[in-house]
Amino acid sequence: MAFAPSLNRLIDALRCLPGVGAKSAQRMAFHLLLREREGGRHLADSITTALERIGHCRQCRMFAETELCEICRSERRDGRTVCVVESPADVMAIEQHTDFRGGYFVLMGHLSPIDGIGPEELGLDILRDRLDAGEIGELILATSATVEGEATGQYVGDLARDRGVAVSRIAHGVPVGGELEYVDAGTLSQAFTGRRPL
Repeated sequence: MAFAPSLNRLIDALRCLPGVGAKSAQRMAFHLLLREREGGRHLADSITTALERIGHCRQCRMFAETELCEICRSERRDGRTVCVVESPADVMAIEQHTDFRGGYFVLMGHLSPIDGIGPEELGLDILRDRLDAGEIGELILATSATVEGEATGQYVGDLARDRGVAVSRIAHGVPVGGELEYVDAGTLSQAFTGRRPL
């Protein structure tokens, strides 16, 4: 059965979201048209506004509506301690679940030569300039525990160490409340390798 062209465009547009396939997009489109037309208008307006106004902080690359994001502007943060993360979602997780009070540098991805993502695409020229200027005293690597995340962390760590900046890596291992018999081999191995004295 053929749908109206506008409905087909809406379904196709919704499929650009992560984890949304054809059926989910169709369900969302029908929901908006059947029960949430006002919510749909608000959603469309919010998306348009965000796409027009939100750019990147010139210092940390986090999403921002101004030249510097709120974290980089804050005088209550220690800008000499910088945590390197792969995405804005990582910043949100750290902010919500820790008491970290330093700054960030958001890579917006990780090194992946096979996908054509090198240091330039990750904004490492900006980080290199900050390191060269002596703005950073410690770099905390919080990249993912994947092969790409580890390679990215190693590359960024080398940049910092070459400039005499202290480098640390967040711990990886058994989650709080986790039972050893259910932990995967890689996590358990990292937990043993990264153990520390009590």
